Amino acid sequence: MSDKHRISRVTTATGDAGETGLADGSRLSKDAHAVVVMGELDELNAALGVLRSHKPDAQTDALLHQLQQTLFDLGAELALPGVARLTADHVAHLSEAVERLNGTLPPLKEFVLPGGTPIAAWCHYVRTVARRCERHLVACHRQQPQNPHSLAYINRLSDLLFVLARALNHQAAHPETLWSNTPWPA
Repeated sequence: MSDKHRISRVTTATGDAGETGLADGSRLSKDAHAVVVMGELDELNAALGVLRSHKPDAQTDALLHQLQQTLFDLGAELALPGVARLTADHVAHLSEAVERLNGTLPPLKEFVLPGGTPIAAWCHYVRTVARRCERHLVACHRQQPQNPHSLAYINRLSDLLFVLARALNHQAAHPETLWSNTPWPA
């Protein structure tokens, strides 16, 4: 066993002036698009961790764990400019999961309001974090082209989280709350 550690210190004080170091040794302002996206990915990953703490079934937990791992890969792409870790297979895996889950659900007749069981409501919340992360990744992509598979992955991820929230409510026999296009009482 090696005594070498990947992360030996948490506090380095090298970011005290508003810059951070990338894995390739370069430095960026902490408000640079790539750094903002890395922060959004961190928040998204933490939100997935909270979702997992709601104790989903083993298959769902394994899926969520894989999502967390892949989000670290996406972050690595930003920390190492020019490196592409996500592939079309990553996107296809999410698409297959969406189709599999969606196949168990009744068709939608109206927009769904976020909510339901605690785990489904949290899943809806995580979906909104994924959408915000996606918006920032698109802004980053405009400034510095990113891996197109990563852009597709983060888009598909929010689709998966929406369908998963519906599936979790369905499994718990909790009815969905649909949007009703009615005006407020006068």
